[in-house]
Amino acid sequence: MEISMETNQTKTNFGKFMLLWLGQLISAIGGGLTSFGLGVYVFAKTGSAADMALVTLLGFLPTLVLSVPAGVLADRFDRRVMMMIGDGLSGLGILYILICMQRGGASLLQICIGVCVSSVFSSLLEPAYRSTVTDLLTEEEYSRASGLVSLAGSARYLVSPVIAGILLAISDIRLLLVIDICTFILTVISTFAVKRGIKTSKTTRQEPFFKSMAEGWRTLRDRRGVFLLVLISAALTLFIGVFQVLAEPMVLAQADASTLGIVETICASGMLVSSLYLGIRGIKSGYVRVLSLALALAGVFIIGFGSVGNLVLVTLFGFCFFLALPFANNCLDYLVRTNIPGELQGRVWGIVGFLSQIGYVIAYGASGVLADGMATVGNMGVGRGSGVIMACSGGALILVAAAMMLVKDIRALEDRVPEE
Repeated sequence: MEISMETNQTKTNFGKFMLLWLGQLISAIGGGLTSFGLGVYVFAKTGSAADMALVTLLGFLPTLVLSVPAGVLADRFDRRVMMMIGDGLSGLGILYILICMQRGGASLLQICIGVCVSSVFSSLLEPAYRSTVTDLLTEEEYSRASGLVSLAGSARYLVSPVIAGILLAISDIRLLLVIDICTFILTVISTFAVKRGIKTSKTTRQEPFFKSMAEGWRTLRDRRGVFLLVLISAALTLFIGVFQVLAEPMVLAQADASTLGIVETICASGMLVSSLYLGIRGIKSGYVRVLSLALALAGVFIIGFGSVGNLVLVTLFGFCFFLALPFANNCLDYLVRTNIPGELQGRVWGIVGFLSQIGYVIAYGASGVLADGMATVGNMGVGRGSGVIMACSGGALILVAAAMMLVKDIRALEDRVPEE
């Protein structure tokens, strides 16, 4: 009984979670400004979807590769300190790009170096952040928190593009980089405030680093339903990654940066609507069914986005696509989080992040090349080639969603009996 009282006292901290969430919201907006600005900058210089995808890949790959050791560190050290280090030092890469631009313009190589450095330090953030959410909240609050986390993540698509489009019309990309660097400072401050209000529990057992990593892998492997769900998530990120990479060159082929910002903002407002709903109501049951339906609908909307040429219809399909994503993310987060012991969450989330996001690496590495190749072979523009590849990925996502409902071990994840 005494242990249960301590657990309840330490895990009803929704106010502290909200402060931490606010910091991540600000960070997401700043990161979205930089991502949008660099995409427009590179495409204007090279006119290649492959070059845009390369920048995206190098900004993502270090975080993926380092996610597993970062997860082990999140179980061994203060997770809030790791978040502050990751957020604070990731600004160095953006600062490097800004300095290069101040000297007359940044080359593609310099941009790749900058985003890669930023990504290395950002790798410390994700496992620590997800584990901190588990530290702060009760299981009943997970679904609401997941909706808010999705909302913060959507800010880079909802708020950042329209702001970036307006700022690029009156200034240049350097202003966007300066704003992003300033957001790192605010994020570190909010994380520090949360840290002061939480008692850090000291680890009673210090295993060797690689043994801790292996234990996280065994924990995930032994839960077959969770492991299969993670593999399906890898397929999901592959198709979503294709959408993320090719949507911008598809729109830029027929519009300017300001129009692109408006289109992206309207599309991402779909995520705002569903994230707000989930943040208020959450999902009470039927997580696997909701997940399968959300993924199937997302596939349909990707096909529509890539198949039509009218910007109004493109925007409508994009809105519906983002409307479906938070439901899928919410279900994935809940099913994994509630089936992993709390003391192993850091290292397991690191491995989950690595495996589930391998699809992004494939998408970022191949989709731009495929779009450029499709444009050449089909004697069409890069925008149209991007649309064809995008439509194919949407069809594959529908097949994955249908197959998932046939997997008994995944359906059984909802039948878990909570441990006392």
